[in-house]
Amino acid sequence: MRSETDVPGSSQVQPAATGRRAAGPAAAAAGWHRDWLAVARRNWLATVLLAAGLVLRVLVQLAYRPALFYIDTNRYLYDAEGNDPVGYKGPLRAILSVSNFDVVAAVQHLLGLAMAVVIYLLLRRRGAPRWLAALAIAPVLLDAYQLQAEQTIMPGAWFEALIVAGLAILAWRPVAGWRRVVAAGIVLGTSATVAQVGEALIVPAAVYLLVAGGGWRPAIGKAAALCAAFVLPILVYCTGSYLLTGGFYLSHTGATSFYGRTAAAADCATLRLPAAERRMCPTPAQQAQGPDWLEYNAASPIRPYYTDLPRARADSMLSDFNHQVLTQQPQRLLSAYGRDLLKMFAVTRATSPGDTPISRWQFQTTFPYYTSHATRAFVRTAVDRYGGGQPAVWRPVAAFLRSYQLDGGYTPGPLLMIFTLAGLIGSASAVLARRRMDAATRQLALACLLLFGAGAAITLVSGLFEFSWRYQLPALVTLAPGGALGIAVVISWIRARHSSA
Repeated sequence: MRSETDVPGSSQVQPAATGRRAAGPAAAAAGWHRDWLAVARRNWLATVLLAAGLVLRVLVQLAYRPALFYIDTNRYLYDAEGNDPVGYKGPLRAILSVSNFDVVAAVQHLLGLAMAVVIYLLLRRRGAPRWLAALAIAPVLLDAYQLQAEQTIMPGAWFEALIVAGLAILAWRPVAGWRRVVAAGIVLGTSATVAQVGEALIVPAAVYLLVAGGGWRPAIGKAAALCAAFVLPILVYCTGSYLLTGGFYLSHTGATSFYGRTAAAADCATLRLPAAERRMCPTPAQQAQGPDWLEYNAASPIRPYYTDLPRARADSMLSDFNHQVLTQQPQRLLSAYGRDLLKMFAVTRATSPGDTPISRWQFQTTFPYYTSHATRAFVRTAVDRYGGGQPAVWRPVAAFLRSYQLDGGYTPGPLLMIFTLAGLIGSASAVLARRRMDAATRQLALACLLLFGAGAAITLVSGLFEFSWRYQLPALVTLAPGGALGIAVVISWIRARHSSA
């Protein structure tokens, strides 16, 4: 377990602190400085990684001014249509009301560093060795795709930060009190208003409370309280959506989003469909474009339905099409889904046929406007309105960042595979072997269950719709620390066996 001396100000350093206060402000400041240096030396590997992450973020901030803009950024600045919740508008508009895009990007980079610190402290509190806790934060600190996401005016960094905050609140102490349970539920539920896939977090959080025990009645009560708190921000968001738009929902995500997956996997030659839905089945050439193209492109087979029919009618027909594929050809759907899940563990990162191009999330040596002149005009209009200066690239640094990213500056797939297997082992032991564990190992296993379960839930649910390297980034703050905790569980088991022998 973490020593009290890991944090300045603990009970073991209070007498010295009292003496420094008596000696004057200068002596007190020098004493605190020595304490922090001692903490940094004891946690030297985490300190080095944190410094490297800070340097990389400063370079990214300087290389792409004022920030990077994605195809969907206009949804959060204005009122453009889209399928995702727009909870990101809250912090984005708040920052822009007093500053500009430079500050938005800086805040998101600070969130990246803060997530690493919180994860490290959480793992140390749960008893993970320093080197394992440092290994757990290396992905979020050093992964170039994470850096690119933080520089982009998109909700990814805020979504990850809400996940980490909610999980840390819940697991910070061995026994979560009622207030912590409610607070964690609210924070995790708020994540679903930023990215709807956050709804999946309710399952691992509730399972964690049930497995943690403390009596079946308190466990069930806390799980119920967490679920109620989780739903609260979602209900608030949906109520606001109803008052503003007339729709009581988080987003339009649903039938349309799942269509890309079902249409890409369907065998249209053997699929039995009503005559009115036959045109929804794509040609082989259209299927080769992949789920993202089938869902969003203007040439997709579903576009005429939404042009010629009321939205409710088109949604109903599309839901039936998805149901027909799911019931008639489940093996094709599961096969495509499984292949996409395994892509996360690939040795290199590349665009597979039909995938959304990975180049969208790679650093470029020129400012990326994607393909549309409208996008270029939107960026210029946005910076004129909100500030930060016209888009510019510091080419030498941008070239370095691109080279870093393409030549291995990302979390390797095999390492993610190790984290996943270790997290699975640690989580299973929390459920199946809890009576044979000592208290320290059980705390490791329970934390593993929570973090690994959250990562698995987000990854599995987001993969239902399509594969995108952008959707894999939450794994850096869930699967990676969950896997590190799983490794710590295995080490603890081995040590216990040697001790008993």
